[in-house]
Amino acid sequence: MKTYIHHIEPVLPRYSYRQDYARDRMIDWMPGKRNRRLIKGIYDHSGINTRYSVLPDFGPGAEPVLFREDENGRIIEPSTRDRNRYFAECARELVVEAGRKAIDHSSGFSAADITHVITVSCTGFYNPGPDLDLILGLDLPASTERYNLGFMGCYAAFPAMRMADQFCRARPDAVVLVVCIELCSLHMQLNEEADSLLANSLFADGAAGMLISARTPAPDRAALAIDSFTSALAPEGAVDMAWEVGDRGFDIRLSSYVPNIIAQNIHAIMDGVLEKSPWTREQIGTWAVHPGGRSIVDKIEEGLELSPEMVADSRQVLQECGNMSSVTVLFVLQRLLQRAGLDESEPVCAMAFGPGLTIETGLFELQPAAASRPRMRRFTETVA
Repeated sequence: MKTYIHHIEPVLPRYSYRQDYARDRMIDWMPGKRNRRLIKGIYDHSGINTRYSVLPDFGPGAEPVLFREDENGRIIEPSTRDRNRYFAECARELVVEAGRKAIDHSSGFSAADITHVITVSCTGFYNPGPDLDLILGLDLPASTERYNLGFMGCYAAFPAMRMADQFCRARPDAVVLVVCIELCSLHMQLNEEADSLLANSLFADGAAGMLISARTPAPDRAALAIDSFTSALAPEGAVDMAWEVGDRGFDIRLSSYVPNIIAQNIHAIMDGVLEKSPWTREQIGTWAVHPGGRSIVDKIEEGLELSPEMVADSRQVLQECGNMSSVTVLFVLQRLLQRAGLDESEPVCAMAFGPGLTIETGLFELQPAAASRPRMRRFTETVA
């Protein structure tokens, strides 16, 4: 029995900021020659053009929600409590939007079909949580099974997909709705630590809903048949990527060595991934690499000897949206599903990285469709 990803629905919040604008705002908030040089270098080489946020705070003339200025123009950093409260307020709306659109824009599914709900986030907590918001917002039965994966990081979409796959294999009539929601911009911290400067330049907000079941895909829709998942660790990098609750939001450790650690381990990891696979690495022409940063994609492309076209979707998502933690790889996979013109199935390898240092991978078979899906919706409220 095969399990399929039938549809992925990307959702972005209302406010967007060009990267050069965000760079200049950060320089204003953190003056000094050293900071200016570091911030300019990091932002200008990020590979990002635009990022989205639930916060209007950074726009010219906006009434700030969290990051208010004192009489000297310095930012007063909000408490973790205030940030988390705003997370709950915004997440309630975005998870329901992602879930509803994942169902409405699919082919042959309705809210009445959903048997399981899985929610994913590492950027906020509240209880009753987003899983209940989906039940109430989509009018699902109270008996719908609910699960939440919290605080895992950028790779968390893979455990969610694995869990959904297992549910469907255990119960062939299962239809699993997965929603990832990450509001990274709430945890911006204004200090001179290199980790914070790098994180401020990369992370952004977004959500994605996904439908997984063992039903035969609709003939007019592309689908991803799930083959296998593999988990791996590079424990020498455990201290280089970490995420913990602090007094002023969540504190991140994000070393510039992470791309090199991934590059040193990627060949051994791929050998393990392909050991029981029907495909060889040379047969995989489509890759969905989590664009944790420009240098990570560079290292994967170089280390696995991929062509630029093979990681073009990852670079485009990074360029247009930034790093949305667990949501990001779903945006990449969604681009594969919306392709038109495929005339035969092809293998896909997807991967993401996070604290541990954890490397999660998935092998899929991208099955063709007679028609392409609607493209990601565009937004007009971009700060000039």
